[in-house]
Amino acid sequence: MSEEILINVTPPETRVAVIENGVLQEIIIERTAKRGLVGNIYKGKVCRVLPGMQAAFVDAGLERAAFLHASDICIEECEKSDQITDLVQEGGDVIVQVVKDPLGTKGARLTTNISIPSRYMVFMPNVGNVGVSQKIEDETERARLREVLTAYAEVSGINAGFIARTAAEGVSEEALQTDMRFLVRLWNSIKERAAATPSKALIHEDLQLALRALRDLINPEVEKVRIDSRSTWERAQQFATKYIPDQRSSIEYYPGERPLFDLYGVEDEIQKALERKVDLKSGGHLVIDQTEAMTTIDVNTGAFVGHRNLEETIFKTNLEAAQAICRQLRLRNLGGIIIIDFIDMTDEEHKRQVMRALERCLARDHAKTHISEVSSLGLVEMTRKRTRESLEHVLCESCPTCGGRGTLKTPETTCFDIFRDILREWRQFDVEQLLVLASQEVVDRLLDEESQNLAELEQFIGRPIKLQAETLYNQEQYDVVLI
Repeated sequence: MSEEILINVTPPETRVAVIENGVLQEIIIERTAKRGLVGNIYKGKVCRVLPGMQAAFVDAGLERAAFLHASDICIEECEKSDQITDLVQEGGDVIVQVVKDPLGTKGARLTTNISIPSRYMVFMPNVGNVGVSQKIEDETERARLREVLTAYAEVSGINAGFIARTAAEGVSEEALQTDMRFLVRLWNSIKERAAATPSKALIHEDLQLALRALRDLINPEVEKVRIDSRSTWERAQQFATKYIPDQRSSIEYYPGERPLFDLYGVEDEIQKALERKVDLKSGGHLVIDQTEAMTTIDVNTGAFVGHRNLEETIFKTNLEAAQAICRQLRLRNLGGIIIIDFIDMTDEEHKRQVMRALERCLARDHAKTHISEVSSLGLVEMTRKRTRESLEHVLCESCPTCGGRGTLKTPETTCFDIFRDILREWRQFDVEQLLVLASQEVVDRLLDEESQNLAELEQFIGRPIKLQAETLYNQEQYDVVLI
């Protein structure tokens, strides 16, 4: 299995693509104006305690007060009570970490059970036990890791918890101890900042997406990391020198004129990942419907008729669908409850093989999954842990003309598509100026929120960019005209 990581950086957003054997498997997008708060640590002030809800609201300097439930508060051994009124007091300071971003009118969800990730470890200063990632299945390796972590914690007198991440499998004792020392030093510096910082302030921010990708996604199978921003590549080199020196040589700067994502066909795959229907090579297809309660995936034979009999046709389609489904779950980042409607199979061996194929493919997924057997109706129920918003929720919004039954790209997304198209046209053709035809919503955004990015793009290409609103265009439609 050969793996590559592509990092596309522009001022408004950073995008990371994971390519396995030449095929896009995962896309992560982080927009500068909407950076997530998960993982950030704040010194907050309790502004309201609600005994009836066993919760408190904390002012951490965010737009809205954040929510802290009693079950998310670390209880000291000397504290017998788990009542919220005994754990926090109004006006008191509390060190908290964001575990869920604000959503709609709701504030962020907080915890006092701090956890700080590194390359091989997760450090939990308020917990005293040692653990190993469930994705490491080899019992001998699990025992070795547990022994290394426990021995180092005892010798160093560290009264805190460590969890060995999946990346720790097969890693030397020295490298593991280096990671543990780094985490302890980092936590000490966070405590010092907390003591010196006034309330309602950020005291530790998680890494930006490009560096998080190096920390969380790089493994021995990654042959190459390509970054199309020189400044980001330089920061990545510094990060790699300090934390993953053995991978430093695989991190490359991509200076090519052709956009990095175009080179690998990523833009087309992102577009396909926003569609309901997914075509299979055999002629069959999947239909994926994402709702608030769950995601449903329907498998259809379509034009595939097979060569022998109906049962063989169904089996081949379901086998191919199992692999395609696993890829779509990662690519679209679908989480929560997922119902898969495989085509009904009568042969028990066929059912078993389809399930094993599904489990094998899911084993490569970074998110935790739980899967059931095929029911009598041919349905497979599974869950996939939500790690971040799905691709559809990041890039799209409910369509105003259909009452939320479908989706359109946001004006912001269309603006970024326009910027990329302008760069593409400018590099390919000698033009005096460019004219962008788009909907009124997109033109308004280009003249308002994106005006600075548009001005920087004009300066970069050295050509004027004119805008023209088209009343018949929806906010996804646009044309870049060369003049």
